Amino acid sequence: MSNAAQNLAGSRITQLLDENSFVEIGAKVTARSTDFNMPNAEAPSDGVITGYGLIDGNLVYVFAQDPAVLGGTVGEMHAKKIAAVYDLALKMGAPVIGLLDSAGLRLQESTDALDAFGQIYLKQSLASGVIPQIAAVFGSCGGGLSVLAGLADFTFMEKDKAKLFVNTPNAIEGNRAEVCDTAAASFRAENGTVDFTGTEEEIFAGIRSLVDLLPSNNEDDVPYEDCEDDLNRACEGIEGFTADPAGSLALISDNGVFVETKAEYAKDTVTGFIKLNGLTVGAVANRSAVYGEDGSVKEDFNGLMSAHGAEKAASFVNFCDAFGIPVLTLTNVRGFKASKCTEKRGAKAAAALTAAFAGATVPKVNVITGEAFGSAYVLMNSKALGADLTFAWDGARIGMMDAGLAAQIMYPEAGGDELAEQTKKYDELQESVLAAAKRGYVDTVINAADTRKYVIGAFEMLYSKRETRPSKKHGTV
Repeated sequence: MSNAAQNLAGSRITQLLDENSFVEIGAKVTARSTDFNMPNAEAPSDGVITGYGLIDGNLVYVFAQDPAVLGGTVGEMHAKKIAAVYDLALKMGAPVIGLLDSAGLRLQESTDALDAFGQIYLKQSLASGVIPQIAAVFGSCGGGLSVLAGLADFTFMEKDKAKLFVNTPNAIEGNRAEVCDTAAASFRAENGTVDFTGTEEEIFAGIRSLVDLLPSNNEDDVPYEDCEDDLNRACEGIEGFTADPAGSLALISDNGVFVETKAEYAKDTVTGFIKLNGLTVGAVANRSAVYGEDGSVKEDFNGLMSAHGAEKAASFVNFCDAFGIPVLTLTNVRGFKASKCTEKRGAKAAAALTAAFAGATVPKVNVITGEAFGSAYVLMNSKALGADLTFAWDGARIGMMDAGLAAQIMYPEAGGDELAEQTKKYDELQESVLAAAKRGYVDTVINAADTRKYVIGAFEMLYSKRETRPSKKHGTV
């Protein structure tokens, strides 16, 4: 259907899509500009291959920049081809995947090229929340082109050769690339710009897995497949993952499926996708520690949520709600991290997460796995914010703060014995999971090993959930 596989951009498309499924659109398009000897420059397809194809039988639209043609730079016709792909994708309700490898703006076309960037930005913005958008950076992606990656729902980046930047490292005052390569995949992953890094082969496999997990559009049903895993399977040993819930989510999920997003960013918060009885579910969880292969603690977050963690979770919940993907939370949080960064951004970040959970109308289930203290607990999908069902492990603790600290504040003059007695009393009356259940803040107290069957049952019950919000154009948080 196309001879695109003869070049690098086409080869990437071929590796990504089902065999012989790609159909190229606009193969004969070339640059129109006549300035600076442009007519003498060979510009096949104007440096970008566009078209559609299949991933495991699912329709997707693709554009891949060709660095061998004018450096893959974006000019007028280059952008119009990408815009046309978005128009088709919006009509058909199918994901768009952009394979980015470009020197950026085409200088020979100046204002035409600037307008070209704007056309793509507009299409991406209109498509946001309507169809999934995935970007993969394989080479250079700088300046205005970096916005394309930023507007995507999920961004992949080749770990060794790819460069993603607004300004090059050497353009930053006091910095050099050899000191801190701000364009490198590792830097971008650690700062949340990129969701996944890897080799080209790993990126193609990752995109295919992600497409299989996501609905094609915001009106499509969430992907469902037959579940061969035992729906009542006990999650033995799940308590051992309380501090690092990535393990808990893998245990709960069908056949251990867990795709973590932004794994290197804001590690105190875990986000990703699991499967429950064949249904895709978005997961958000608090992480207290990261463990090494030898079982030692590599990073300790002390059960505290950072501003970055709240922002990461809010963005993920908003995506899930936009595409009708149910949300599961595993709550284990003691409060907010005490740092200058959190103090600068914490209130707004916490507000964003609060608004995301409160505004989400998809099925929402919360499982309290450890400590759930203060306002950090409230904004983690609590009953107060609209969780449809809340479960708690039988050893969970829920309240304002640690019982010992609360007793010290209430009884500042108390001696050791009295303080211990008041601590025990406060724990029983205010912080035990039973006390929360008696007040209706917890629906069911469960054994940790039974988590899988309870959450599956909850989401099955909530499958046909319908909930409205006050009429408005959009929120402002």
